[in-house]
Amino acid sequence: MTDLSPRPNRSPRRTREDRAYKLVLAGGTAAVIAVVTFVLAIVGILGFGVPVLAAIVAALCTWMFRRTVT
Repeated sequence: MTDLSPRPNRSPRRTREDRAYKLVLAGGTAAVIAVVTFVLAIVGILGFGVPVLAAIVAALCTWMFRRTVT
């Protein structure tokens, strides 16, 4: 039993809740921006750079959110 490692140092629950909430807000906003600018890019008003960048940000926020709550 001496080879048991201590529990990993986790941040307090409130801190994790705040981080998860902020990630949901940022990810949701980035997803909306990605969809709207993608439609505008199809119409020909904007290029495809902004929607791709916004989609990457949304995906990163989703990944970080999942790491936060797991």
